Amino acid sequence: MAGAPNRVFISHLSGVAVFDPNGDQVGRVRDVVVSLRLAGRPPRVLGLVAEVVSRRRIFLPMTRVTSLESGQVLTTGVINMRRFEQRATETLVLGELLDRRVTLTETGEQVTVLDIGMVQTRLREWEISKVFVQRGKTGRLRRRGETLTVDWSAVTGFTLSEEGQGAANLLATFEQLRPADLANVLHHLSAKRRAEVAAALDDERLADVLEELPDDDQVEIIGKLQDERAADILEAMDPDDAADLLSELPGDDAERLLRLMEPQEAAPVRRLLSYEENTAGGLMTTEPIVLEPDASVADALARVRVADQKSALAAQVYVCRPPNETPTGTYLGMAHFQRLLREPPYTLVGAIVDRDLDPLPPDTPLPVITSYLATYNLVAAPVVDDADHLLGAVTVDDVLDHLLPADWRESTVHHIEDLPPREVADGGR
Repeated sequence: MAGAPNRVFISHLSGVAVFDPNGDQVGRVRDVVVSLRLAGRPPRVLGLVAEVVSRRRIFLPMTRVTSLESGQVLTTGVINMRRFEQRATETLVLGELLDRRVTLTETGEQVTVLDIGMVQTRLREWEISKVFVQRGKTGRLRRRGETLTVDWSAVTGFTLSEEGQGAANLLATFEQLRPADLANVLHHLSAKRRAEVAAALDDERLADVLEELPDDDQVEIIGKLQDERAADILEAMDPDDAADLLSELPGDDAERLLRLMEPQEAAPVRRLLSYEENTAGGLMTTEPIVLEPDASVADALARVRVADQKSALAAQVYVCRPPNETPTGTYLGMAHFQRLLREPPYTLVGAIVDRDLDPLPPDTPLPVITSYLATYNLVAAPVVDDADHLLGAVTVDDVLDHLLPADWRESTVHHIEDLPPREVADGGR
C-alpha cells in the first residue's frame, strides 16, 4: 500500500464481501464504525459492521483488515463472532451520518451529506478524510444542486442532534437489498432513523419490509405514520401479514385503520382477524392461486410464473367453482405444479385435480397443521369451511413464523454460547 494514500468512499463498501485468511466468505459489510473527535479532528475509523449467518451483525476491527481493494474485504486472524453492540461513543457512518444537514465553515452554507471518504494513515489505521456534499435542499421534487468534495475539517454539525434527517442516500446505498435484508438494516437503526427511512420508502417497498420485521418494529413504524398512509401500507401488505400487524395494535387503533382501508382490501383482513391466532384460519393467506376446472394447464402455469408470487403459494393451484376470490365457490381439489409440468398445455386442470387429500378446517390447531404438511410433504395446504368454500391456504413459512421463537430473526443457527471463544482484538471487543 505504498505511494498515494489508500482512500475509500464508504458507500462503496456497502454489501462488499468479507473473507477470512482461508479465503472463505464470512459475511458482507453493512456499515463502518467511527469515533468522532473534538476540535475538528478527523474521526478515527474503529472497524466494520459485517453481517454473517442468519443476519447476525458482528464487529470487525480495522486492525484485522488487511485489504479493502478489488471489491472485497480481506481479514487476518480469527474473528470475534459476538454480536455487535454499538457503544455511546461510536457512530455508524451509513446509518447515522448520510443525509445529514451540515454547515460549510467558510461560507456558513448548509449542505447535505451524500457520502464520506476514509483514508489509510498507516498500516491498518484509517480516519475519515473527505465529505461528499450537495448544495441546496434535496428531495424527490427538488432539482439536484451542485455537489462537491471537501475536507472533514471544512464542515461542522456532525455532533449535533438532527430532526427530520432525510434518508434518500442511505436508501440508495441499500437499494439492491432484498426486503428481509433491508428489514435487518432497519432493525439495527435507531428509532429516529427507522422512522426517517420508513417515510422515504415507497408504499410497496415499505410493505415488503414490514412483513420481515419483528412485531415491535412493525408497531413502532406504523404508529409513526399518518393514518392515511398507514392504511395504504396495510393494503399493500399480504392480508395475513396485515392482520398479524393489526392484531398487535390496540383495538381502537386497528379499527380506525381498517375503516380507512378500501372496503375490498379490508374485508379479507377482517375475516382473518375473526379466527384464533394459532389456527389454520388465523395463519392462512386469502390470496392463493385459484382456477376454475375448465382452465388449461397453460393458464395454471402462467399464474404460477408470476414474478411476485411467493414460492410456497406457487407450488400448487386450487381448483374451485366460481367465484374465484376467497371465499370461493365449491372447492374441488388442487394440482401440484410438478403435475402441471407433466401434462400437455391444453389439458384442463379439472381433469388432473387431486381430490383425495382432505383440506383443513379453519379451526385446525397449529400442531395438526404442522403434522399435515410434514405427512404429505406439502409447502401449502387448502383451508376450506363446512360449506366447501376455499377460504385460503396455509403456507409452511407462516407455520415456521409461529413455531420459531419470537426473537428468531435475532438468533443464529447455533447458540453463540455453544461456540468456542474467539480472540478479541480491540481492547475487549
